[in-house]
Amino acid sequence: MRMTHELILGGQRSGKSRAAEVRAAAWLEQPGRSAVLLATALAGDAEMRARISRHQADRTRRVPALLTIEEPFELARALRQHSAPSRLVVIDCLTLWLTNLLMPMQGDALDDATLSSATAALCEAFRCAPGPVLLVSNEIGLGLTPLTASARRFVDELGRLHQLVAQNCERVTLMVAGIEVPVKRQNA
Repeated sequence: MRMTHELILGGQRSGKSRAAEVRAAAWLEQPGRSAVLLATALAGDAEMRARISRHQADRTRRVPALLTIEEPFELARALRQHSAPSRLVVIDCLTLWLTNLLMPMQGDALDDATLSSATAALCEAFRCAPGPVLLVSNEIGLGLTPLTASARRFVDELGRLHQLVAQNCERVTLMVAGIEVPVKRQNA
């Protein structure tokens, strides 16, 4: 399977992560290939800890050769460190990474300049990645405008990030009810 840079978007429980796992499993079928998942979730409560544990167990069962590295903040650095021509990097997910930066469990949200710098660094690492990259993210901009300024900022920033990433992807896929809807298909 030939792999390119791809953004997989969708709502909660739309099948985004499962689609990324299927692609990773197909990638790993070829000898000499490896795959790593950069997981961005942080467990702030018991329910989230259980959710993360369930995802880890399911992933291990479905794609045992997919190495998972927890990286909730430094995605650009981790992407540069782990990307290689024969290694697929899966980032799951951009939504939680941005949540960690803009709605942290401890401390203050990043200011606009620092956020812009972090986003630019991630996009540059993505553009320069020598191997294939799959990015998973929630499409949350299809609903009502949020009531709070911080929630509106989050929705806006996630939409901007999706646009920046999608410009540098050969493929963009929208997941709806477990069904893949091609948004962008481009030969690299």
